[in-house]
Amino acid sequence: MDPLAEAVVAGVTGAELEQLPVPDRYTAAHLREEDVGGFTGVADKDVRKTIHVGPVPMPELAPNEVLVAVMASGINYNTVWSAMFEPIPTFTFLKHYARQDRWAARHDQPFHVVGSDASGVVVRTGSGVRRWRAGDHVVVSPVSVDEEDPATHADGMMDAGQVAWGFETNYGGLAHYAVVRTTQLLPKPAHLTWEEAAANPLCAGTAYRMLVSDRGARMTQGDVVLIWGAAGGLGAYAVQLVRGGGGIAVGVVSSEEKAEYVRGLGCQVVINREEVGLAGDAPADPIAVGKRLGRRIRAETGEDPHIVFEHVGRATFGASVFVVRRGGTVVTCGSSSGYVHEFDNRYLWMRLKRVIGSHGANLREQAAVGRLLDIGHLRPALTVTYPLAEAAEAARLVQDNAHLGKVGVLALAPRTGLGVTDPERRERLARAHPQN
Repeated sequence: MDPLAEAVVAGVTGAELEQLPVPDRYTAAHLREEDVGGFTGVADKDVRKTIHVGPVPMPELAPNEVLVAVMASGINYNTVWSAMFEPIPTFTFLKHYARQDRWAARHDQPFHVVGSDASGVVVRTGSGVRRWRAGDHVVVSPVSVDEEDPATHADGMMDAGQVAWGFETNYGGLAHYAVVRTTQLLPKPAHLTWEEAAANPLCAGTAYRMLVSDRGARMTQGDVVLIWGAAGGLGAYAVQLVRGGGGIAVGVVSSEEKAEYVRGLGCQVVINREEVGLAGDAPADPIAVGKRLGRRIRAETGEDPHIVFEHVGRATFGASVFVVRRGGTVVTCGSSSGYVHEFDNRYLWMRLKRVIGSHGANLREQAAVGRLLDIGHLRPALTVTYPLAEAAEAARLVQDNAHLGKVGVLALAPRTGLGVTDPERRERLARAHPQN
């Protein structure tokens, strides 16, 4: 590690951090433009072949940015997409983003530092930064917005220029340092470790907007909520939000190990994908899948789901539109199995159902998630943590859907369990919420 990183790990003051030089290069998990096209004609697009861990140049800091020394990060499916160069190479995103202004132009490089989650310590602030100082412990929202766009001030996700940090921008979180806009920053929950804090922003924020926010499905007490992929990062937070909101969580998983995991999170009904005829690609007859799924849900709950929590996409969407009740809501934030969906529109229009598109979370919604973590109503979905040197292996675990919850990555933190600055709160929450 460089002297600045060593000082961060040692826990020196912000004033001392400001006296140390920022390194010219830093270690990061990154993609290389020269690898684009390498998976052409290849069936198994193994991300371990394209995620490299090594030095990259340190960029100049813009006036509205901070430099965060990253203590921990996490793997999200957008890193898998990036490393497979699908649906298009993310270098295309960087080139598009670079057209905005000279600061955005820094992002168009022959390397792409990936990663859309992070916790860490502010070590430098841009000339226009007011609220943050060197030494602050922060978590990073994955949504980067244009604060000068009027739409941002109603809802950051409606800003036409908003992008996913570390996916559609460079200098993301799977690294020793990250470049972050001030509109992405929130205080780190003091009772969480670095890796626990880093696990939450993308998936917990996305699930909150989908289910709880007035911009999503507006879940209420007693709602039956069908959650596809309930044992994954998004699903693990969705289960907790449904449980905490007085709903009935119905989780779909792919193994008994995952079933036990989601039961522990509070999932009242658990269904194996194979039981309803889903074992891989999109089914030939999604209505038949929907009928089998509906029978199971009614047998367990007595009614059809009010809400379907969708992020799988092509393999499940047709069944989702069918199985949700008359007047119910399918809320979708992604398509990990494919973007092109087929469904029978009669069941949508004639039964007055709704489909809501949801993407990320604005900073207010992220702050609401932080509060839920602070009061113990939500817990980090972290189940395993890798060192940065093994970031490619961590991403492969997610690519293979062999993980539970969130997969963490230690960046500068030398080991797990560090970063707790309020141990009393941690102990109090453990006593008050023993199931967590």
